[in-house]
Amino acid sequence: MSDDKVLVDEARRSSEHQQVKSQIQRDVDTEITARADRPAPSERKEVNQAAAQLRDRAVHEVVGTEREVQRGRNTARIAQFVNYGFGIIYGLLGIRLILALIAARPGATFVQWIQSVTDPLYAPFRGILPNLTSEGGYTLVLPVLFAIGMYAVLHLAVRGLLKLIGERKTEI
Repeated sequence: MSDDKVLVDEARRSSEHQQVKSQIQRDVDTEITARADRPAPSERKEVNQAAAQLRDRAVHEVVGTEREVQRGRNTARIAQFVNYGFGIIYGLLGIRLILALIAARPGATFVQWIQSVTDPLYAPFRGILPNLTSEGGYTLVLPVLFAIGMYAVLHLAVRGLLKLIGERKTEI
């Protein structure tokens, strides 16, 4: 019977030990939580400095991002004007090409106006390639096609440059 008493006593002590251990663990956890919520005076300065640094960094990033977004908007606006300008060039040179293809009367006011407007755009390419003329007077003005192609290449180069300027820079 004494063995049973020893086992019962041991079980009771083990249970009491677990209760005391759990109570101490709760007390320690409560104290840690309380101290973590209220930094010590020596730690407050460090916490405030870290918070100020984080706040300054966040403000700096927001300001930098806003500048980059504004630069992107400005570049996009410039790109719209560039596209519009090149669209006008393509359109005028295309009209000149079509008028030559359909053998439009050179004395017509519209034909003369288109030629006078496009002459500065066409001049650098005049004579590079020969014109192909059919018996009916229809002319394929290869230099105009070449000019349109070269303006397209120039347009792509300008757009690429604007894209480089307007893209957001990322830091690694």
